Amino acid sequence: MNLEVYKDIDQLSLALAEWITSLIEETFTRKNSFSFVLSGGNTPKKLNLLLASSPYKERIDWKKVHIFWGDERAVPFEDERNNARMAFDTLLNKVDIPGNQIHIMDTSLTPEQAAVEYRESLFEFFGTDVLPDQTFDLVLLGMGDDGHTLSLFPGTPVINEEKLWVASFFLKAQNMYRVTLTKNIVNHSNHIVFIISGSEKANALHQVLLGEKNPGLYPSQVIIPTQGELHFFVDEAAASKLNA
Repeated sequence: MNLEVYKDIDQLSLALAEWITSLIEETFTRKNSFSFVLSGGNTPKKLNLLLASSPYKERIDWKKVHIFWGDERAVPFEDERNNARMAFDTLLNKVDIPGNQIHIMDTSLTPEQAAVEYRESLFEFFGTDVLPDQTFDLVLLGMGDDGHTLSLFPGTPVINEEKLWVASFFLKAQNMYRVTLTKNIVNHSNHIVFIISGSEKANALHQVLLGEKNPGLYPSQVIIPTQGELHFFVDEAAASKLNA
């Protein structure tokens, strides 16, 4: 596990934009595509806007990038809470990426149907319905102040899902259905990066990294790469309790 701490969300986003761009450039020296799982929420917005602007926009060959999502709220695309809409507004509408390489979780379907369709699209993309040793090139994850990541919330059975790559469920606390990748497919990624900002995340980050193993309470603890790299890019506010 690699931990990098930056002064604030601006410096954090700049550093991560450079890191991601360099990773994509390096990957294209070995292969002709790059699979990138985006995160929702507010924290990645500055990062997305940077990736969509110079010099990163020009350095990345977007025509070779495939975009996926880690999770989605079961709300229409037009809803501001929709993770895909946020990504289009802050990144995807600003770069030259083929539409058939943008793989959204289709919230016009029922949550169960959306999860099934996304599983099938992943089977097609990876050419197998058996979990491969390596899945995505990069998964970007956020973390909530309750320690959740993806739509793996404290106390939800989906935390322990062992078979499905994608699952849907009703989250009572939000009165909302969610669709999410599970730990299985994410943990087989080549690179997993948490982007975490804000003092409200400090306690959860401390527990996730330094506390006892309790993924039912701090679900981010289930993110353990099988063979890839795990990075935490955090700001000083979020890291404030790590040395306490």
